[in-house]
Amino acid sequence: MSRSRHSPRLISRLLAVFSILFSSFPGVLSSRVVTLGSIEIFKTHEWISPKPTVYFYCQGENKTILPDVKEKTFLYTFKGEESWQPLTELPDKKCKRCGLYEINKFRTDDIFDEWELCPDDFVDGKYMHYKEKELNATFICPECNASTISSIIERAEKKLNISLAVIIGILVSAVVVAGALALHKYWKKRKRQQDQARFLKLFEESDDLDDLNDF
Repeated sequence: MSRSRHSPRLISRLLAVFSILFSSFPGVLSSRVVTLGSIEIFKTHEWISPKPTVYFYCQGENKTILPDVKEKTFLYTFKGEESWQPLTELPDKKCKRCGLYEINKFRTDDIFDEWELCPDDFVDGKYMHYKEKELNATFICPECNASTISSIIERAEKKLNISLAVIIGILVSAVVVAGALALHKYWKKRKRQQDQARFLKLFEESDDLDDLNDF
Protein backbone atom coordinates (compact mmCIF):
# COMPACT_ATOMS: atom_id res chain seq x y z
CA MET A 1 0.00 0.00 0.00
CA SER A 2 2.77 2.45 0.88
CA ARG A 3 4.49 1.87 -2.44
CA SER A 4 1.35 2.65 -4.44
CA ARG A 5 0.64 5.72 -2.34
CA HIS A 6 4.12 7.21 -2.88
CA SER A 7 4.45 6.32 -6.59
CA PRO A 8 2.28 9.21 -7.92
CA ARG A 9 4.21 11.66 -5.75
CA LEU A 10 7.53 10.31 -7.00
CA ILE A 11 6.41 10.50 -10.63
CA SER A 12 5.16 14.07 -10.22
CA ARG A 13 8.44 15.09 -8.59
CA LEU A 14 10.45 13.50 -11.38
CA LEU A 15 8.32 15.25 -13.99
CA ALA A 16 8.84 18.56 -12.21
CA VAL A 17 12.61 18.02 -12.09
CA PHE A 18 12.76 17.13 -15.79
CA SER A 19 10.65 20.15 -16.74
CA ILE A 20 12.97 22.44 -14.78
CA LEU A 21 16.03 20.88 -16.38
CA PHE A 22 14.70 21.17 -19.91
CA SER A 23 13.49 24.73 -19.36
CA SER A 24 16.99 25.64 -18.21
CA PHE A 25 18.41 24.79 -21.62
CA PRO A 26 16.95 26.97 -24.40
CA GLY A 27 16.49 25.27 -27.72
CA VAL A 28 16.24 21.71 -26.33
CA LEU A 29 12.45 21.40 -26.61
CA SER A 30 11.50 24.71 -28.19
CA SER A 31 11.27 25.15 -31.95
CA ARG A 32 13.65 27.22 -34.04
CA VAL A 33 11.09 29.62 -35.50
CA VAL A 34 12.48 32.33 -37.78
CA THR A 35 10.80 35.71 -38.14
CA LEU A 36 11.71 38.78 -40.16
CA GLY A 37 13.03 41.64 -38.05
CA SER A 38 13.73 44.17 -40.77
CA ILE A 39 14.27 44.47 -44.50
CA GLU A 40 15.37 47.08 -47.01
CA ILE A 41 15.37 46.46 -50.75
CA PHE A 42 17.71 48.59 -52.83
CA LYS A 43 15.91 48.17 -56.15
CA THR A 44 12.89 46.63 -57.86
CA HIS A 45 13.12 44.27 -60.83
CA GLU A 46 9.76 44.65 -62.55
CA TRP A 47 9.38 47.88 -64.50
CA ILE A 48 5.67 47.72 -65.28
CA SER A 49 4.32 47.34 -61.73
CA PRO A 50 5.08 50.43 -59.60
CA LYS A 51 4.79 48.44 -56.35
CA PRO A 52 6.75 45.18 -56.12
CA THR A 53 5.40 42.01 -54.51
CA VAL A 54 8.23 40.66 -52.38
CA TYR A 55 8.14 37.23 -50.78
CA PHE A 56 10.30 34.87 -48.75
CA TYR A 57 10.59 31.22 -49.75
CA CYS A 58 12.44 28.09 -48.58
CA GLN A 59 12.63 25.02 -50.83
CA GLY A 60 9.70 22.67 -50.30
CA GLU A 61 7.63 25.22 -48.37
CA ASN A 62 4.99 27.82 -49.15
CA LYS A 63 5.76 31.38 -50.18
CA THR A 64 5.44 34.07 -47.53
CA ILE A 65 4.33 37.35 -49.09
CA LEU A 66 5.70 40.49 -47.40
CA PRO A 67 2.69 42.79 -47.93
CA ASP A 68 4.26 45.89 -46.36
CA VAL A 69 7.41 45.94 -48.49
CA LYS A 70 6.52 48.21 -51.40
CA GLU A 71 9.20 50.90 -51.52
CA LYS A 72 12.90 50.60 -52.26
CA THR A 73 15.57 52.22 -50.06
CA PHE A 74 13.16 52.22 -47.13
CA LEU A 75 13.88 50.24 -43.97
CA TYR A 76 10.86 48.21 -42.83
CA THR A 77 10.91 46.88 -39.28
CA PHE A 78 8.65 44.21 -37.78
CA LYS A 79 7.76 42.88 -34.34
CA GLY A 80 7.42 39.23 -35.34
CA GLU A 81 3.71 39.28 -34.51
CA GLU A 82 2.43 40.11 -37.99
CA SER A 83 -0.19 37.81 -39.51
CA TRP A 84 2.24 36.49 -42.13
CA GLN A 85 4.93 35.66 -39.58
CA PRO A 86 6.84 33.38 -38.96
CA LEU A 87 8.81 32.81 -42.15
CA THR A 88 10.05 29.28 -41.50
CA GLU A 89 11.30 26.85 -38.86
CA LEU A 90 14.84 25.48 -38.87
CA PRO A 91 15.80 21.93 -37.86
CA ASP A 92 18.70 21.30 -35.51
CA LYS A 93 22.15 21.28 -37.18
CA LYS A 94 20.65 21.50 -40.67
CA CYS A 95 20.28 24.34 -43.14
CA LYS A 96 17.54 25.31 -45.55
CA ARG A 97 17.91 26.78 -49.02
CA CYS A 98 15.93 30.02 -48.78
CA GLY A 99 15.70 33.35 -50.52
CA LEU A 100 13.88 36.60 -51.10
CA TYR A 101 12.14 37.12 -54.42
CA GLU A 102 9.96 39.51 -56.40
CA ILE A 103 6.94 38.26 -58.30
CA ASN A 104 7.13 38.85 -62.05
CA LYS A 105 3.86 38.55 -63.95
CA PHE A 106 5.38 37.90 -67.37
CA ARG A 107 8.41 35.69 -66.67
CA THR A 108 10.24 33.82 -63.92
CA ASP A 109 10.23 35.58 -60.57
CA ASP A 110 13.22 37.80 -59.92
CA ILE A 111 15.72 36.90 -57.23
CA PHE A 112 16.99 39.36 -54.66
CA ASP A 113 19.20 36.62 -53.20
CA GLU A 114 19.29 32.90 -52.38
CA TRP A 115 21.40 31.36 -49.62
CA GLU A 116 21.71 28.58 -47.05
CA LEU A 117 19.89 29.63 -43.87
CA CYS A 118 21.45 27.78 -40.92
CA PRO A 119 20.83 27.79 -37.13
CA ASP A 120 24.51 28.55 -36.50
CA ASP A 121 24.24 31.80 -38.50
CA PHE A 122 22.34 33.41 -35.64
CA VAL A 123 24.30 35.27 -32.97
CA ASP A 124 22.28 36.17 -29.88
CA GLY A 125 19.19 35.15 -31.84
CA LYS A 126 19.84 37.53 -34.72
CA TYR A 127 21.16 37.04 -38.27
CA MET A 128 21.83 39.86 -40.73
CA HIS A 129 21.90 39.10 -44.45
CA TYR A 130 23.20 41.63 -46.96
CA LYS A 131 23.65 41.54 -50.70
CA GLU A 132 25.10 44.50 -52.53
CA LYS A 133 22.61 46.45 -54.65
CA GLU A 134 19.81 44.03 -53.69
CA LEU A 135 18.77 43.93 -50.04
CA ASN A 136 19.63 44.17 -46.37
CA ALA A 137 17.57 42.01 -44.01
CA THR A 138 17.59 40.93 -40.37
CA PHE A 139 16.15 37.60 -39.23
CA ILE A 140 15.21 36.70 -35.67
CA CYS A 141 15.35 33.23 -34.12
CA PRO A 142 15.80 33.25 -30.31
CA GLU A 143 16.25 29.46 -30.21
CA CYS A 144 18.84 29.48 -33.00
CA ASN A 145 21.51 31.05 -30.83
CA ALA A 146 25.01 29.90 -31.53
CA SER A 147 25.17 29.34 -27.76
CA THR A 148 22.62 26.49 -27.71
CA ILE A 149 23.61 23.24 -26.00
CA SER A 150 24.19 21.35 -29.24
CA SER A 151 26.40 24.12 -30.61
CA ILE A 152 28.38 24.31 -27.38
CA ILE A 153 28.92 20.55 -27.40
CA GLU A 154 29.90 20.60 -31.07
CA ARG A 155 32.39 23.44 -30.57
CA ALA A 156 33.76 21.73 -27.44
CA GLU A 157 34.25 18.50 -29.40
CA LYS A 158 36.07 20.37 -32.16
CA LYS A 159 38.32 22.12 -29.65
CA LEU A 160 38.96 18.83 -27.87
CA ASN A 161 39.88 17.11 -31.14
CA ILE A 162 42.22 19.95 -32.06
CA SER A 163 43.78 19.90 -28.60
CA LEU A 164 44.25 16.13 -28.76
CA ALA A 165 45.80 16.41 -32.22
CA VAL A 166 48.22 19.10 -30.97
CA ILE A 167 49.12 17.06 -27.87
CA ILE A 168 49.64 13.90 -29.91
CA GLY A 169 51.78 15.84 -32.39
CA ILE A 170 53.91 17.26 -29.56
CA LEU A 171 54.30 13.82 -27.96
CA VAL A 172 55.26 12.20 -31.27
CA SER A 173 57.79 14.99 -31.95
CA ALA A 174 59.20 14.61 -28.44
CA VAL A 175 59.54 10.84 -28.89
CA VAL A 176 61.24 11.28 -32.26
CA VAL A 177 63.66 13.90 -30.86
CA ALA A 178 64.39 11.77 -27.78
CA GLY A 179 64.96 8.73 -29.99
CA ALA A 180 67.29 10.68 -32.25
CA LEU A 181 69.27 12.00 -29.28
CA ALA A 182 69.51 8.53 -27.75
CA LEU A 183 70.66 7.08 -31.06
CA HIS A 184 73.23 9.85 -31.45
CA LYS A 185 74.57 9.24 -27.93
CA TYR A 186 74.72 5.51 -28.56
CA TRP A 187 76.56 6.07 -31.83
CA LYS A 188 79.10 8.38 -30.14
CA LYS A 189 79.59 5.90 -27.30
CA ARG A 190 80.00 3.04 -29.74
CA LYS A 191 82.46 5.03 -31.85
CA ARG A 192 84.44 5.96 -28.72
CA GLN A 193 84.60 2.32 -27.69
CA GLN A 194 85.74 1.30 -31.18
CA ASP A 195 88.42 4.02 -31.15
CA GLN A 196 89.63 2.87 -27.74
CA ALA A 197 89.71 -0.74 -28.93
CA ARG A 198 91.73 0.21 -32.01
CA PHE A 199 94.09 2.29 -29.88
CA LEU A 200 94.64 -0.57 -27.42
CA LYS A 201 95.21 -2.96 -30.30
CA LEU A 202 97.78 -0.65 -31.84
CA PHE A 203 99.43 -0.20 -28.44
CA GLU A 204 99.62 -3.96 -27.95
CA GLU A 205 101.06 -4.45 -31.44
CA SER A 206 103.62 -1.73 -30.72
CA ASP A 207 104.66 -3.51 -27.49
CA ASP A 208 104.99 -6.79 -29.36
CA LEU A 209 107.27 -5.13 -31.94
CA ASP A 210 109.41 -3.61 -29.16
CA ASP A 211 109.73 -7.00 -27.51
CA LEU A 212 110.82 -8.55 -30.78
CA ASN A 213 113.40 -5.81 -31.31
CA ASP A 214 114.78 -6.31 -27.80
CA PHE A 215 115.05 -10.01 -28.45
